[in-house]
Amino acid sequence: MVHLKQITLISLIGVMMMTQWAYASDITLEQAQIAIQAAVAKAKELNTKMDISVVDTGSNLKAFVRMDSAWIGSIDIAIKKARTAILFETNTGEIGQLSQPGKPLYNIEHSNGGLITFPGGVPIKTKTGEIIGAIGVSGSMVENDQAVAEAGAASLSK
Repeated sequence: MVHLKQITLISLIGVMMMTQWAYASDITLEQAQIAIQAAVAKAKELNTKMDISVVDTGSNLKAFVRMDSAWIGSIDIAIKKARTAILFETNTGEIGQLSQPGKPLYNIEHSNGGLITFPGGVPIKTKTGEIIGAIGVSGSMVENDQAVAEAGAASLSK
C-alpha cells in the first residue's frame, strides 16, 4: 500500500526533475548581456535612445538597460515586447499582423497581462536554433525597434 508521504515525495522529485529540465536551456546572464550590448551598439549606429529588455524562456526579466535619455514610457513596452516574443516564440510584428480586426488573433494583446503586438520583440535563439529567451526594444520608430532587437538576438545565433 502506498502512503501519502510516499506520493508526496515522488511528486516532489518529479517537480524537481521537471524544473531542472525546464531551465536547462534558459538564457544566461552572460548571454543576456551580450544581446544587450549588441542591441545598444545598433541603437547607437541608428542614433536612437532605446529601452532594451531580455527575458528567459519563462518570460521572466533577465536583463534590462535604459540608454541615457530613452523614454521612460518605453520601459514597459520593451519588457512586454520581450514577453510577447517568448510566450508565442515569434516576432511581435508577426503577431501584430494576425491581431488586426477580422484576423484570427484579434484582441490577443489583452491576454497574458498585456502584450505588445507591433515590431520590436524577437525570440533569441542559439546557434542550433534553440529558443533560450527573447529581446524587446522600444524607444524609436518600430522599424528601428525591430532592427535593434534583431541585432541583439543575432549576437547569440552566430
